[in-house]
Amino acid sequence: MASILLGVTGGIAAYKACEVLRLFDKAGHRVRVVMTRTATEFVGPLTFETLSKAPVLTDTRPLGEHGSILHIEYADESDVFVVAPCTANVIAKLAQGVADDALTTTALAFTGPVLIAPAMNVNMWHSASVTGNLAVLRTRGYHVVEPSSGDLACGWVGEGRLAEPPQIVEAVLKVLDGKKDMARLRVVVSAGPTQEKIDPVRFLSNRSSGKMGYAVAEAARMRGASVTLVSGPVSLARPTGVTVISVESAEEMKTALEAVAPEADIVIMAAAVADYRVAAPADRKIKKDNDEMALRLVRNDDILAGLGKSKRADQVLVGFAAETNDVIAYAKEKLQRKNADLFVANDVSRADIGFSADDNEVHLIYGDGRAIKIDKAAKKRIAAAILDAAREIHRSKAAPTTG
Repeated sequence: MASILLGVTGGIAAYKACEVLRLFDKAGHRVRVVMTRTATEFVGPLTFETLSKAPVLTDTRPLGEHGSILHIEYADESDVFVVAPCTANVIAKLAQGVADDALTTTALAFTGPVLIAPAMNVNMWHSASVTGNLAVLRTRGYHVVEPSSGDLACGWVGEGRLAEPPQIVEAVLKVLDGKKDMARLRVVVSAGPTQEKIDPVRFLSNRSSGKMGYAVAEAARMRGASVTLVSGPVSLARPTGVTVISVESAEEMKTALEAVAPEADIVIMAAAVADYRVAAPADRKIKKDNDEMALRLVRNDDILAGLGKSKRADQVLVGFAAETNDVIAYAKEKLQRKNADLFVANDVSRADIGFSADDNEVHLIYGDGRAIKIDKAAKKRIAAAILDAAREIHRSKAAPTTG
């Protein structure tokens, strides 16, 4: 099941967007809708809310439940953004990066594939402005479902009619199926923190939000992999189509990973596992009877190192190094010591990346000493880069040798 964001702009063909939504829903996909103000004058938001069973994002409704910012929420959660119908005005805005309404603001925040289905008067369609703006969008990777020819609402006859809903849906599904380079691969991802019990109400933990690991798991699923996500306690929605194993402590994470990792083709250890646990957790709440309290900690097993010792020759093991200084040097040392194939190193001392942030900036450290920088970007894009690297290593291991 994919998560599809449907943009509706102001034209008479807006009513056909209802059928596009219905076809996506019938195929088992989740749909969220964003509308321009003019679009709401052709079809009311309530129609799309009823069909999608979710709030419709408009200029007058920018917030979701619990005050969430809908254009960011919908952009982050969607696999593809479809604008149908797409007017000449919105095509121009997308080409120029204008963000003056709910739809175009969402488009700027969206990092995945975008498909537009234009609808307009025939003369507008063939104008130099529209032709030039479409050329710009195509160079940026936009997919275009060109309009058909026929009677137009304005009275003209010619190209400009919105493509039929089944044609639009088919084009979107092709985009979603376009990058399935991890089909038949089994991927295991760990994510989030662990919690090491002090007593029934207290624990030791860290600042990991799980966002990076969840982004990797979702991206791998979108590329066709069979994905198992071993997750510590996080406040994130479960990725669709992914098997999730929930754990709390480092020992529970170790047990879960030892059960699923041996059969995996690629193991990506994005979790921030606690190095130490309390030696003897109390079975009752500890009362604050003293001015000081000492905890005796014992070291947890190094899960990544253990997986490195037992990995198959054809298996790819990816580790993460969250550091505050000498990031690349520490990552290179860890890669060798833990017998990993790739390390993802990032500087968590920066407030704009790393823990809890929506963006990240990393270095990919390879076994041959290469260190490739991935500039600051949304974690979805960082996840794609990590999977590209892991897939490259897996292919090299699977390639037959000659001699």
